[in-house]
Amino acid sequence: MITEARAMLRRADRHRSSWSLLRYVPNPKTTPFTFGYLVVLLGTTLVLEFADPALTDRLLQLSSTDAHNLWRRPLASLLTSAIWLPGESWFAYAAIFAVAVAPLERRFGVRRTALVFFAGHIVATLVTELPVMALISAHVLPASAGHWLDIGVSYGFFTTAGALVFLLHGRMRLLALAAMEAFVAVIWLGDDPASLDSIVTLLGHAFAAHFGLLVCGPWLRASIRRPEPNSAG
Repeated sequence: MITEARAMLRRADRHRSSWSLLRYVPNPKTTPFTFGYLVVLLGTTLVLEFADPALTDRLLQLSSTDAHNLWRRPLASLLTSAIWLPGESWFAYAAIFAVAVAPLERRFGVRRTALVFFAGHIVATLVTELPVMALISAHVLPASAGHWLDIGVSYGFFTTAGALVFLLHGRMRLLALAAMEAFVAVIWLGDDPASLDSIVTLLGHAFAAHFGLLVCGPWLRASIRRPEPNSAG
């Protein structure tokens, strides 16, 4: 009887552990921004998978935040470029969002998390693409440099990751910072590191990560000590 009771207790502990892990999975109740964003990315991923290739190519070209689009349709490209994962696994990004975006949302809420994410996406895009536009105008770069496909959520992800690193303490912050910097380097080296678009993307990732670390993280920490507007009364 004692052995059976111990076995039942172990099974109960495993059951409770499984349920406790589920609370870290993005869901519409505790992390609506993260969950909703993943739903949008799943939808666009299914479009890329099953829609007509000519249509999807056109959609990606219109959404790209390359220099050409930023000059002709800046708002549309900035808003739509972060809803696609061309050639990338949705499941991998679901895990990334669970690790980097959801924890920020659980602590700071939808509004601040969305602001950090999209501020990083927009600012890193402009910081990297506006110089490309200037160099094209000065005939330093060919016009073709303004037409590469620049799409994805990585700038927003690295911004939230940088903010989370700032919010850590002591050795954990140093380890997380090293891991983030290594991740930036691995992505760059995994592509064609000598190509111009890879270099621009590397700079965008590095800027987004440090924008989150040096700007968004301190802002979030300061916001803990400030009450929300109209929160009282």
